Amino acid sequence: MPLYEKFVGRNRDDFATLEDLRKNYKVSVGEHFNYAYDVVDAIAKETPDKLCMLWVSKDGEEKRFTFEMMRRLSNQAANFFVSCGIKKGDRVLLVLKRGYQFWYCLLGLHRIGAIAIPATHMLMAKDYSYRANAADIKMFVISGDGDPTDHVTEAMGDCKTVEIYAVSNHKELPAPWIDLDAGIESQPTEFARPEGENENLSSDPMLIFFTSGTSGYPKMVWHDFTYPLGHILTGCFWHRVVDNGLHFTIADTGWGKALWGKIYGQWLGGSAVLTYDFDKFNAHDILSKMEKYKVTTFCAPPTMYRYMIKEDLSQYNLSALTHCTTAGEALNPEVYAQWLKQTGHKIFEGFGQTETTLCCMTAFPWMQPRLGSMGLPSPGWRIVIASPEGEECPAGVTGEICVRTDGGKPFGLFGGYWKDEEKTRAAWHDDLYHTGDTAYKDELGFLWFVGRIDDVIKSSGYRIGPFEVESALMEHPAVLECAVTGVPDPDRGFVVKATIVLTKGYVASPELTKELQNHVKHTTAPYKYPRIIEYVDELPKTISGKIRRVEIRENDQKKQN
Repeated sequence: MPLYEKFVGRNRDDFATLEDLRKNYKVSVGEHFNYAYDVVDAIAKETPDKLCMLWVSKDGEEKRFTFEMMRRLSNQAANFFVSCGIKKGDRVLLVLKRGYQFWYCLLGLHRIGAIAIPATHMLMAKDYSYRANAADIKMFVISGDGDPTDHVTEAMGDCKTVEIYAVSNHKELPAPWIDLDAGIESQPTEFARPEGENENLSSDPMLIFFTSGTSGYPKMVWHDFTYPLGHILTGCFWHRVVDNGLHFTIADTGWGKALWGKIYGQWLGGSAVLTYDFDKFNAHDILSKMEKYKVTTFCAPPTMYRYMIKEDLSQYNLSALTHCTTAGEALNPEVYAQWLKQTGHKIFEGFGQTETTLCCMTAFPWMQPRLGSMGLPSPGWRIVIASPEGEECPAGVTGEICVRTDGGKPFGLFGGYWKDEEKTRAAWHDDLYHTGDTAYKDELGFLWFVGRIDDVIKSSGYRIGPFEVESALMEHPAVLECAVTGVPDPDRGFVVKATIVLTKGYVASPELTKELQNHVKHTTAPYKYPRIIEYVDELPKTISGKIRRVEIRENDQKKQN
């Protein structure tokens, strides 16, 4: 049986109704839960030859990892880290792209009780030095694929706390670099679970994520050892992974989404994961891999679905596919409709943050997706839409998405911002975690995303969220990408502005501007239409690809001054 049943006490299909699930979904865990020992080792003992990961290189090389192989490799990684002087509580940066080393290095750090910090290979020298000094990082583990090591080498003089630099893929580099692969390979395949003061508590820090930094320096979000159990909902209830199936989430290991879709919840649900180590997204290539390897469950951002429906999907045998999900941005209705028409599968949406796991979703077996909705609160998450005074908003009224914690912290909610009590208290007080995102709920309790608090536009007495306007614009074939912001106006306070990247083949013109404005008027409330439209070649984004609306607002402000 899938191991999540041990912690939940029931199979997901044993819940009779949504109300039954909400009332009776509970996760039980001991004082010393550790995913490496209590999940990976437990599966390896019961079914050592069960596949946990199929890894495919960009050149088509395949590696198949069983749970027993992953157990031994992560033991070797733990021994290697200990030989480097890493101990419980030490911070280790992992920049390994989609390399298979990430999985056993991550688990090796879990075994020790060290704190893993996943990061993207797109960081520059200043990003490495900032992270090293902000988190007091002791060791860097860097991919030898591409140029990440060049940027790290440039930053070394400013990384005051880093003592060890390891590189993967046998890339030969001068000291102080050491060979990660050779170092791990030389280690014993057994590692004794620490006891006494060296054993982790379930509440100890296990992970630190750096946020995207859309409006300032990235914050450091830390999660404890129960974080993987929060992803039972992600993998088993939202992705609805299949026991002995193959799940495919498109994300590299530098982002939190990889831990949502490439290890914790999927393995708890008995599914292997497909890791395709590609450099650049290509819809035909991805669909071909899904066909070849018989992917059973799939998750990708809406942008990638948009590219995939442009292919002739009838040319791909996706008969193994059972369930599809998406998150991160607006899902275009036409994309949903075309995917459903050509594959027979609905796309189920969800919502979460770096600070949370999946706290809203639309994948329960008793509900149909409501296109554009975040869904209903996940079991165990008490979500409220709160006014600035902290009161719950009635249906139809926009407020801040908050998580109640007066009855305890749900599995998957962060422990705070590392080394920053002031920011932690600002976001989490009076038994409410304030997400900084706004939404409203409808009469059925479904939540509808509006935007970040700082992004909400107040125009002529109306509060306009950029998300809905962007969603409307994205339905028009001329719009490839867009960002909606507010521009100061002497009469209305602010007016809505859309900054748009056009699809290839379309040219900016007053006629197109009028067409887009009318399209928005007919798609959503007319007062929300963008009175100003600017066409650009690209939008300003964070290193994780999130649009920096704050930069657009700042540039507009400079133009007015």
